[in-house]
Amino acid sequence: MNIIINGAKGRMGRIVDACATEHGHAVVARVDFGYGAGEGLRTLAEYQGPADVVVDFSNHAATAQVMEYCVKRGLPVVVATTGQTEAEQALIDAAARAVPVFQSANMSLGVALLADLAKKAAAVFPKADIEIVEKHHNQKLDVPSGTALLLARRIKEARPQAQFLIGRHENGKRTADEIGIHSLRLGNEVGTHEIIIASGSETVTLKHEAENRSLFAQGALTAAEFIAGKAPGMYDMRSIIE
Repeated sequence: MNIIINGAKGRMGRIVDACATEHGHAVVARVDFGYGAGEGLRTLAEYQGPADVVVDFSNHAATAQVMEYCVKRGLPVVVATTGQTEAEQALIDAAARAVPVFQSANMSLGVALLADLAKKAAAVFPKADIEIVEKHHNQKLDVPSGTALLLARRIKEARPQAQFLIGRHENGKRTADEIGIHSLRLGNEVGTHEIIIASGSETVTLKHEAENRSLFAQGALTAAEFIAGKAPGMYDMRSIIE
């Protein structure tokens, strides 16, 4: 597969680059706004050569540029950024009407499984208290993590009345409908997500720990392989595991 990596200079972009080569793919363009002269391409528009897919590990602020490029060239795109605004998400949704778009807040198959288990647990214990705790490295920008929100939204599929409480910072009793989401930022933590379901008589804890960042790169490449040749539309990790 011929892959364009957007955000190639970043930590995840470099890992995707290495993993792609290991799996026999060709990285035909490395794009990053942070590149200096002679290092690589600064914008996607600079590359008009052959390509099968764009893998975007840059920043949600580049959404408009990425979607415009992929739609114009008819290229599938893997959106691995998080923190999109409503306007940016609308651009992604619009692009999916023209090209295949794979979007996931977390490129781990294990997290996709965790989300399914969380939804099932919420349905089995409809009155239980549910709290989500996520841990990441101290350089992470978005709070809470996109993955924590992904998990909360899957739980909300079983509890439509649920309300997200992001960080408990005021006095007062816990409400019956809230899902608490708590963020810790520590050192070089890759990513841990824990869901605690407490009924009052028993507690179920679901947990996923990312041991290294290569799993996200491998997941992004799996996503790229999956959407190659697919019809336009929105795809995610559930599309693969189901």
